Amino acid sequence: MSNQHSILKIGDWVKGKLLTGELVIGYIENLDTQGGAVKAKIVTSDNKTIEGKSIPLLNRQVNKIPDANVKNKEQIQFLIDLALETGDEEWFLELTAKLNSMRELAEGVK
Repeated sequence: MSNQHSILKIGDWVKGKLLTGELVIGYIENLDTQGGAVKAKIVTSDNKTIEGKSIPLLNRQVNKIPDANVKNKEQIQFLIDLALETGDEEWFLELTAKLNSMRELAEGVK
């Protein structure tokens, strides 16, 4: 695998291009390591009819989106909203814990 297609795993956010040319952004729900394919839940796309659907994509059609380096409260709150929208409970809990620890740290400084 090339660096561009780093090792993909379930939950990774990916962007890609369908064979018909539409751009897609979503996250991996399932991997087929034998066939070199993934099943991705599409969050946004040029083709609005596939948003919210799970579609199969070849590994070569997608690139992993780098993890976000969250630095402030507003960014975390935005990501919490995204976690709620996508139904990712584990990510939601992780982000709210991070937000709470930031609040505790800020209160400790006062």
